[in-house]
Amino acid sequence: MPHTVEWNVHVDLVEDAEGRTRARATLDTGTTTVTGRGAATCAPGDRDIPEIGDEFAAGRALRDLGEQLLHTAEHDVAAVGAAPEPRRSPMYGWPL
Repeated sequence: MPHTVEWNVHVDLVEDAEGRTRARATLDTGTTTVTGRGAATCAPGDRDIPEIGDEFAAGRALRDLGEQLLHTAEHDVAAVGAAPEPRRSPMYGWPL
């Protein structure tokens, strides 16, 4: 059975005066929303390059969002009486 939907993700980034960047990634499925959060802090000896903080914070927010979606899917699979398929690779890094 064909199934096509569109989900939208919006990422908000805010940097404060101390070089900390916070990100919020919000997924809108049309029926629910899920929010992931991430942060990055510029190390004391590093140059403050806002784009790099944005990348780290946004990546962490999206990773948090992805973990939440995987947890929800695993819970939904268990709720219908099936066992979730074991993960064959980690969320990041080299495949097993």
